[in-house]
Amino acid sequence: MTVKGKVALVTGSTSGIGLAIATAMAQAGADVMLNGFGDAAAIETLRGNLARSAGVRVGYSAADMSKAEQVAGLVAETERQFGRLDVLVNNAGVQHTANVEDFPPERWEAILSINLSSSFYAIRAALPGMKRRGFGRIINIASVHGLVASVQKAAYVAAKHGLIGLTKVVALETARTPVTCNAICPGFVLTPLVEKQILDRAQRDGVPQEEAKVRLLSEKMPSAEAVAPEALAQLALYLCSPAADQIRGAALPVDGAWTAQ
Repeated sequence: MTVKGKVALVTGSTSGIGLAIATAMAQAGADVMLNGFGDAAAIETLRGNLARSAGVRVGYSAADMSKAEQVAGLVAETERQFGRLDVLVNNAGVQHTANVEDFPPERWEAILSINLSSSFYAIRAALPGMKRRGFGRIINIASVHGLVASVQKAAYVAAKHGLIGLTKVVALETARTPVTCNAICPGFVLTPLVEKQILDRAQRDGVPQEEAKVRLLSEKMPSAEAVAPEALAQLALYLCSPAADQIRGAALPVDGAWTAQ
């Protein structure tokens, strides 16, 4: 499962799932390019600490994933800085909830741009070098909402369904090459956003946090257990291994049986 000596670009990797994946890649021996928004000083501290603890090179780019030219530029900068790009993890994403008739058009455009189009532009830019060098792993962080829908998430659901479709097309087009493309589809993940929902539920229902977590998660996930970002990172590492050479075009749910219903 090693990626030692490889170069990984993880978009949206200054926090949450992206940071967990970037950290796992670095700890497994890959040089890593981070990307995302946040306080510049905090990100530089994060970058330096990861480089020192893992003993690899770690870069950072503030490229805006809503801008096609900046997405392509991020891939080019990764190749320039590290000499190659072996693993592309498309993780950047945003969310907004509203009924369709109330959904702000600008939020629709932003979510489609960041959650779907950025992956297309990154893959488009990365594929030629991967094919030329004879190795590539493209991992799209989709969602359970790429497989099923929920109310008030029209743009997010549309984008994630589209991302799984893009994954399949790329997998078909690279089926006889050493490049693979797959999607990971998480359910509820333990992020600050979900933790806040649990706290709000506990206060609303007047129950302990653990009971509130079970109530919230079990509405969708039969396991009533959130997914740890580190578990998704380990799956991403597996998809980079020789054992995953023939996993191509898969949409892999990590969802506590959400989509089994």
